[in-house]
This record gives sequence, structure tokens and C-alpha cells, in this order.
Amino acid sequence: MSEIKQGTILIVDDNEDLLRAARIFLKRHFLRVDTESKPENIPNLLNNEHYDVILLDMNFTKDVSSGSEGFHWLNKILEIDSAAVVVLITAYGDVDLAVRAIKEGATDFVLKPWENEKLLGTLYSALKLRQSKLEVDALKGEKQQLYADLDKKFSEIIGQSPAMQRVFETIERVAATDANVLITGENGTGKELVARAIHRSSHRNDEAFVSVDLGAVTDTLFESELFGHVKGSFTDAKADRAGRFEMANKGTLFLDEIGNISPSHQAKLLTVLQNRRVTRVGSNKEVEVDIRLISATNMPLNEMVNSGGFRQDLLYRINTIEVQLPALRDRIEDIPLLTDHFIQHYAKKYNKDIVKASEAAISRMQKYQWPGNIRELQHAIERAIIMTNNKIIQPEDIFSNLGAPHSKSFNEENLDQLNIEEVEKILIRKALKKFNGNVTQAAQELGLTRSSLYRRLEKYGL
Repeated sequence: MSEIKQGTILIVDDNEDLLRAARIFLKRHFLRVDTESKPENIPNLLNNEHYDVILLDMNFTKDVSSGSEGFHWLNKILEIDSAAVVVLITAYGDVDLAVRAIKEGATDFVLKPWENEKLLGTLYSALKLRQSKLEVDALKGEKQQLYADLDKKFSEIIGQSPAMQRVFETIERVAATDANVLITGENGTGKELVARAIHRSSHRNDEAFVSVDLGAVTDTLFESELFGHVKGSFTDAKADRAGRFEMANKGTLFLDEIGNISPSHQAKLLTVLQNRRVTRVGSNKEVEVDIRLISATNMPLNEMVNSGGFRQDLLYRINTIEVQLPALRDRIEDIPLLTDHFIQHYAKKYNKDIVKASEAAISRMQKYQWPGNIRELQHAIERAIIMTNNKIIQPEDIFSNLGAPHSKSFNEENLDQLNIEEVEKILIRKALKKFNGNVTQAAQELGLTRSSLYRRLEKYGL
């Protein structure tokens, strides 16, 4: 079975015999082989044709041995196409020139007179490199387009209220810097969306954004998760593993629920942030890390500092700039925008012919306190889209499971009017409030495991 030809080759050399011999040999292996004896025609060729590999002589008749013409045309090729793959043709005595040219952007060189198999192997390797470069450029283009779509004035963060305009202004000011940012706000206000918006608007936006939910990281795995470990350092350490700090190197590390970590882990985190070095569990070797830190919490860290629950020096370290996210009840003018966004999303997802919410539904939603904030609103809209037979969302579609929209919160006096789920929501809120949002302590108070409590928080949009 014959080999499938691929790749286009351009050979530039002033030796007509060499061009003819190379073309006869290479056209059996590549899709197209073009030859050119006049290097001054290179710009016109590259502007009109696509070449995967360019085979370029180092010396032409105008300048027999210095290689200066070769360097000139190498630079010209790379100016026209920065991803061009150029293989130099050179004589045995010009190897030093060829090495210098590789430092200036050439891919490889072949010595003449060449051996056909060596030439073919060099060109195949160069073709693979060109394909890899084009794939990387395509991925970069897709990534840039994705970011452009996402970054149409923080398109994922919906809001026009004065409170949100202040948030947008803060994001724009802080994103261009490497300042550590602390995002505060109730559960469900969109803290991770803001963190991602800061990252995408920063000079680190081509690097990784690594998110860690510290509320879900157990005490025993804290160091391994954040700092990494080496093989055999503990029972389940089957191989070396980088921690989140190393994964985020050159990019952004987002530490969510930072108020939940223990005092001993706060000290270790502070040391890493001060030194910008991590040591994997089981290793003595320090690894330098360059990260932009963004943290988030729904807990009152200043009060926790006063009560001894959070280190003041760590708070200073993570809180160069604070972004305070308003609760949904403090930006009710954004509810129509958010509602429309979620309706469009879930109507498409569930293939439902629903276009909007009625004015009565919007009015009642603006009077409701939304203890779960945007997350609760999102879940309410999704549930309504799934369950309703209406083409326009009505108040009962939204509030059949939310309780009284006018009440700020449920209390013990009206428990007899509530169902089991509503009572459970009350107990969870009270436990979280009692322990300043600490999920571990709240779960113990309620007699639940942490994972069970997290499932309920997600279920109720808390």
C-alpha cells in the first residue's frame, strides 16, 4: 500500500542542478514540491502560497561563503510567517553558520551533498513540527476568541445596578496589577465568576486559572492538595504529584472558602505566600512558584481575627484589595436581567418554548429576599422551566417551593406552615450562622457528614 503524500515543500537555491535533483526525489514523498532559484522571489511566493517546510540555501552567488544572504532571507521568511519551518542547506565548512542560524529561528540544517534518506528524515521531522505549530496557533486563536466572547464587559457577570457597576470598576482597576484580591460576599453571589473575570483581564490570562474549594479539602489532605507530594510520602501517594500552587505557576490561584482553614494550616499558607516557595509533602526540596492569588469567603474575617479564629497577618497578606459582592436583595434591579439570562439558557437546555417571565413573576421575585442569592434564583428558574406548562413563567412556577416572597426569613413561629424541606433549610441556615459559615462545625451540629451538608447546600441553593 503506497504512502499517503502530505506536506508542501519550497526549495530555494541558485544551483539549478540541485533544485532539479531535489524536486525529482522529494515529489515522490510530499504532496507538492516547488523550487526557486532567485531568493528575491521568496516574499511573493510566501504571500501567495502555503508551505509547510522551506529548504533554504545559506549561500548564493552574490555572497558565496559568508552566509549573510542566508541570514537575510531567513529573517525575511520569519517576518512574513513567524510559524515558518526553515531547514538550511549548507556545506560542511559552514556548520558554525548553520548553528548560529538555528539560534536565530531556523529549525534544522542539512549538509550538501546530502544523503537522500537523511534529507527525507529531516524534512519529515520538520513537517511534524510545522503541524504542531499550526495546531498550537489554532488553539491559541480559539482560546483568544473564547476569552473575547467571555470578556465582552464581563459577560458572565450580569448586572447594571449601581452596586455591580462599582464591582466592575474595581475589577478593571485591580486586574492589571498582581495585587492579592479578597472577594467577599454571601454564598451564591458569584465570587468565582469575579475571580475568573479578574484573571481573564490580567496579564496572566494565557496561563492557568486554578481553583481550590478549601471548604471541601480535608485537614489531612490540605498540604498534599495545595503543595503536592512525592511518591510514598503517605499511604495513597502512588506517584509524585504537583500541588495546586505548582499547577497555577505563572497564572492565578483561586482559594475559595479561605475562612474555613484551621489555624495550623493558616500558618503554612502564610509561609508559602511570604516566600513564594512550596515544599511537597515528603520532600525537602523547595519549588519556586509565581502566582497571582485571589481568595474568597462568605465569613466575617475581621471578626474572626478579633476572636482568634483567623490570623491577622494572613488577612493582611491576602487582602491587598477587597471586592465586596452585593447580595441579590441589594441589587433587585438586576433580577429581570438575570431572569432573562437563565430562562434563555434553560429553555434551550431543556428544549422548552419559554421566552420570558411575566411582570407579576418579576415583581414578586424583586420582593423576595433570596437568601441563596443568584444561585437560588438560578435553581428556581431551572426548576420552573422543567415543571411548567406555561410559555411565560408565572409567579406560582417560581414560588411553589420557595415560601413567602415577602418574608425576609423563616422563623420558628411559622414552622407549622412549612414543609420538611423548608424546615431543613431553616436549620441549615441557623447552623451556618451560628458557626460563621464553617461547614465542618455546622455539619457536626446538624449530625450530618460534610458531604451530606454540601449536597443540601447545593440542593437548596444556600
